[in-house]
Amino acid sequence: MKKALCHFILRLWGWQINPNSSPELYGKCVVIAAPHTSNWDYPLALLSMGGLGVKLRYTIKKQWLRPPFGWFIRLLGGIGVERTPQEKGANATSLVDAIAGLFDEHEQLCVIVQAEGTRALRTQWKTGFYYIALKANVPIALGYLDYQAKVSGIGKIIHPTGDLAKDMREIMAFYEHIPAKFPAKFALDERFVLTNTK
Repeated sequence: MKKALCHFILRLWGWQINPNSSPELYGKCVVIAAPHTSNWDYPLALLSMGGLGVKLRYTIKKQWLRPPFGWFIRLLGGIGVERTPQEKGANATSLVDAIAGLFDEHEQLCVIVQAEGTRALRTQWKTGFYYIALKANVPIALGYLDYQAKVSGIGKIIHPTGDLAKDMREIMAFYEHIPAKFPAKFALDERFVLTNTK
């Protein structure tokens, strides 16, 4: 989607993209967008990333890309994941390995992953996004939707070090002050919140 059109639609909805959003995406990254408490989060994230010139993709079972609706799913950013084993009797490919493998197949790829895993309140995030980025050797872009200020963007780029606890604490510190659409449905991952965080 063209950058100008994305900015225009966001302005109609009263939103703007933070002009200081980091452009350091290297063509490949895992994007987490938080807080995630509403069905509006994805279209807003899609428009925000489009306004930054980034084509946002999300993963879906490859079977869903077949006719008659496959073209529409692709239009919205869907990219197929195949986990079926290549050899009979072999184990299915893990979701982390399957998504990480997509980065080898594409010159440019920014995949959004739901770190919270659900729109409902969750006090422990799913860390699959971290291991996908680590295995694919790509950065994690911290996308955000500030529903109070109606500002969206990429706030920070994290390069996974392999030290999950250290990197997750940095991620939690970033999202600590980002207001959700429904604050009662959002929580940081309690395992990685610093003791002095309020």
